[in-house]
Amino acid sequence: MSRINILDASWLAVESEETSMHVGNLQIFSLPPNASKTYLRDQLERWKTTFDVVKPWNQKLAYPSFLGKLIAPTWVIDKEIDLDYHVRHSALPKPGGERELGILVSRLHSNHVDFNRPLWECHIIEGLENNRFAIYTKMHHSLIDGISGVRLLQKILSTDPNETGMLAPWCIGPKKKPRNINDEHVPTIQDVFHHAIDAVKEQASNTPQLVSAITRLVASAVKGRDELTAPFVGPQSVLNKRVKAQRRFATQQYPLDRLKQLAKDADASLNDIVLYLSGSALRRFLLERDCLPEIALTAGIPVNIRPADDDGTGTAISFMIASLATNIADPIKRLEAIKESTQIAKEHLQSLPRNTLNQYTMLMMSPYILQLLTGLGGRMRPAFNVTISNVPGPKEPLYYNGAKLEAMYPISLIAHGGALNITCLSYADSLNFGYTGCRDTLPSMQNLAVYSGEALEELDQLFSKKKRKPRQAKTKAK
Repeated sequence: MSRINILDASWLAVESEETSMHVGNLQIFSLPPNASKTYLRDQLERWKTTFDVVKPWNQKLAYPSFLGKLIAPTWVIDKEIDLDYHVRHSALPKPGGERELGILVSRLHSNHVDFNRPLWECHIIEGLENNRFAIYTKMHHSLIDGISGVRLLQKILSTDPNETGMLAPWCIGPKKKPRNINDEHVPTIQDVFHHAIDAVKEQASNTPQLVSAITRLVASAVKGRDELTAPFVGPQSVLNKRVKAQRRFATQQYPLDRLKQLAKDADASLNDIVLYLSGSALRRFLLERDCLPEIALTAGIPVNIRPADDDGTGTAISFMIASLATNIADPIKRLEAIKESTQIAKEHLQSLPRNTLNQYTMLMMSPYILQLLTGLGGRMRPAFNVTISNVPGPKEPLYYNGAKLEAMYPISLIAHGGALNITCLSYADSLNFGYTGCRDTLPSMQNLAVYSGEALEELDQLFSKKKRKPRQAKTKAK
């Protein structure tokens, strides 16, 4: 058995009927030019008859009950994993376009994973127009975060379009000698007690830095300072109501070079541009419904703290909060306000020693987690209005058994008090946006994808005009 750390355990603790805590990934492939008519059926058969399943795909909860998830959550190895249950086959109705795919993935993502089994599912989806197919994979957030999830799926892919005989995702991992189940240590209440003592000791050694960081957050919230955006300073909005179980999913794809050039023109980071596009789309979305708050919306931004060479599972993220400046009508001024807010948030996070980041994250997010655990989420002021994440993905075009990977879209989770999640994933020469929302709380959520594209066009034109102005002035001077 292996004990689950406190951050990963929190994802298990807040799981409920309305708030499933799994994350997903949608991969779109084009069939190989010489693919047989049974290509996908044969692929599915190979996947289902592969029984060399490795971590984290073979891990399940030792005690799947509510009490076990809360008090002493531990993983055990499922030695009799049922791949026929976990690996599934779906087909899209004609015409098999993006709309039909989005409807199916929304439905699949709405369903909970089975807590009596390893916490994942994989769906091969055929019938996508233009000779394409899709693979939708979901796994509980207690097992992976955005970075580790991308790395996990990337392991099976190749840069060689001619490579064949490639393995299933759940077959790739460190090979370890199986242990006899009789030799495995079963945790006792004493183990839990000692683990808690160790955690307290570690936190005590980092207390001065943690106190300083949390004190600054509290001061920003209480005194209404604008320098550092704190939790619970964002306004109440339609994004922050109670959610129901059904999800809606939308996508948008942009050329990565275009976004990077725009970031260079604006003297901004790529993350700043992502926040600007998201905030501008939200501003228009809420204005059209006559419910845009006078106070700027805030974004909770997961920050990767996993080392580059770490292929581990579990969660390795911290968090920062920044303003989306949705109360500013002028696009350039809105972007400048976002840039300033994110810069201050980054500096605040970077001032903390690396070994304190997990404790800092838990301390900062504990009021939000308590809201969810006590049923107060969506009934009180939100910790932040929307989660926006940017996950770096593979830089080269990739293939699986001759099928080219055309796009990867992240599908995230939502909870009470946060009905929308926007996650971006870079792949090759594109940046892929995945919008995950509550079907009932956010009707017409797909408009956000359209509005972000129009916000990009607007900003592009503004900076194009700026670049042309100096040349025009120079011509007149002659």
